[in-house]
Amino acid sequence: MSEETASTQQSPKPAGRRRASRAAGPTSGAATTATGVPVEAPKPIKVRLSRPTGRPPRRQPHRARVALVALVALVVALAALGSAVFVTARHQHAEEAQEAQNQLFVDTASQFVVNMFSYTQQSIDEDVDRFVNNTSGPLRDMMSQGQNTENLKLLFRDTNASAEAVVNGAALEKLDKVADRADVLVAVRVTVTDLDGNNAPSKPYRLRVTVAEDDNGHMSFYDLKYPDGGN
Repeated sequence: MSEETASTQQSPKPAGRRRASRAAGPTSGAATTATGVPVEAPKPIKVRLSRPTGRPPRRQPHRARVALVALVALVVALAALGSAVFVTARHQHAEEAQEAQNQLFVDTASQFVVNMFSYTQQSIDEDVDRFVNNTSGPLRDMMSQGQNTENLKLLFRDTNASAEAVVNGAALEKLDKVADRADVLVAVRVTVTDLDGNNAPSKPYRLRVTVAEDDNGHMSFYDLKYPDGGN
């Protein structure tokens, strides 16, 4: 009976194969073990983007606009330069004109003095008349009074001589732009020569001559005084 019992007992079933277990996730990386140990997850890969080297490209300027701006700036600069040159030239021209006017006063005064002192016995009438006709103002009034002009001619004739005046120097002393008159200091030396041709010692004179200019630009012998006073 013991044999039947042994025969009736079922023989043990053969052990089945254990399935390998793995952690959830991708299969890449470390392989799973048969014991079911969890596998380390793969590390994330960091990707570095390279930065562009240098500055970004500049926008190309609008060539037509740049050219227009440059042209306008050039025109403005030329206009400013032209204005400066014009003002400078005008100022220089005014100065040169004034210097020429001053010199004309000086030259006219010098010539008046020469005409006043110079005469010859043969041309006394013409010499005196030329002097008187170029006078004005107080000097003209003085020469027009009585017989002053004729008396001057007689005085020259009585000398029985001729005279020559030489201007040693002349300079503008004062200019009156309102009255259009100028005072000129004149240094002159007069030499008298008798009928035999003998020269007397020359005499120096210093005079203050006033020259007047009328609206037509004509200059006249306005007044005559000595620097130390008198006329």
